[in-house]
Amino acid sequence: MNQIKQVANEIHGFVIVDKPAGMTSHDVVHQIRKLANTKKVGHAGTLDPDATGVLVVGLGKATRLLTFIVADNKTYQATIRLGQSRTTDDAQGEIIATNDCKNISDEQIKSGLEKFVGDIKQIPSSVSAIKVDGKRAYDLVRQGEKVELAPRDVHISAIDVHEIERVAEFIDVAVTVHCSSGTYIRALARDLGNNLEVGGHLTSLRRTQSGQWSITKAQKLADLKPGNLPIISMAQVATSIFPSVTIGMVEAQDFVQGRSVRIAHTPADILAVIDKTPSLIALAHGDGVMLKPNVVFANGAIGV
Repeated sequence: MNQIKQVANEIHGFVIVDKPAGMTSHDVVHQIRKLANTKKVGHAGTLDPDATGVLVVGLGKATRLLTFIVADNKTYQATIRLGQSRTTDDAQGEIIATNDCKNISDEQIKSGLEKFVGDIKQIPSSVSAIKVDGKRAYDLVRQGEKVELAPRDVHISAIDVHEIERVAEFIDVAVTVHCSSGTYIRALARDLGNNLEVGGHLTSLRRTQSGQWSITKAQKLADLKPGNLPIISMAQVATSIFPSVTIGMVEAQDFVQGRSVRIAHTPADILAVIDKTPSLIALAHGDGVMLKPNVVFANGAIGV
C-alpha cells in the first residue's frame, strides 16, 4: 500500500475501509468522495448499516474493476440468536415470535449449522439490497409491500462455532462463516432457527475478509485524511486478480487508442496489461500472439 500525494479529480485506485456501525455502505462512499474530492466512487459488496468490517472502495477509473472484485469470497464473524424471529432477520426488525430454547442442545446447533455447509439454495432476507423491478427490496418493504425473493445458489465452505451461550430463554451462537459472494448471514440465522423450530435472527455481523483483503489491512474511516488517502494502485490490484503482461510505451499508446498489439504472452481471456511504471493500461484478451484491448484505462493518472 502506498501513501500517494494526490491531485484533485485524479485519484484512481482503492481504499480498504473498516466500515463502522451505524453507517450505510453508501454513507462510506459519500465520505470517501468528500475526502478525495472526486465524484466517481463505488464499493464492492454492500454491508448492512449495523454491520462492520471490510468494505472495498474504488475511486475514479478503479470503479471499473469493482465488478471483478464484488464476486470474491467473504468471511464473516457473526452472532446468531436462537429463540426469536424478527421481520428483518436481524436485531433491527420487529419481533414475530419468541420461543424457549431450553430443549435445544449444543450438538443440535452444531449439526444444524453443518447442514448449511456446501452448495445450498438460500432465500435472501426481504430487506436485502436486491433489486425487484428496479427498486431495492428493503425500500419496497418499508413502503408496506410484501416482497418474496427467489432462492439463490450460494456456497458456504465452512462454519466455525466459537461459543454457544445461553441467555435467559435464548441461545447466542458465535460463528465464523466462510462463504461465496451473495451469501446472506441474516438468512443463515433465520434458517437455522426455523430448522430448529425456535426461530432465529442475527444480532451482530463483522466482515473480516473480502477476497484478498483482510480486516487487518482495513483503514478506520475516522483516521482517513483528505489529500493523503492510503491508495492501493489499480496495477497492484489488477495483477493480483489476473495474469499480466508488461508492454512498452509504443504498445501502450496503441492500447490507449484501442488498437491490438503483437507481443508474446500466456493466453488468457482476461490479462492485466501494464507498462513499466507500473500503471494499468488495459484489460485485454490474449491468444498468445495478439493482445486485444477490452477495457482501456487512461495512462499516466496518479495512483493508477
